[in-house]
Amino acid sequence: MGLLSMIVGLPLAPVRGVVKLAEVVQRQVDEELRHPMSVRRELEELDRREAEGELTPAEETEAQQRILDRMTEQNTMER
Repeated sequence: MGLLSMIVGLPLAPVRGVVKLAEVVQRQVDEELRHPMSVRRELEELDRREAEGELTPAEETEAQQRILDRMTEQNTMER
């Protein structure tokens, strides 16, 4: 039975490979988004943009909240 299922499943092997690769890429993206250094860089960039007048204080606060919400969402999804 193993040989038969291998022969029948062989044409789907490339599809399974692509799906597995997509899962690995998604996992890497998720890790990068919640990595403390990435978050710190984003927050520092917001501070710089606000200091240079590109953002209003309200826009900066809103963007900071989105970043923190993203981190909180990631952490609650793991539990």
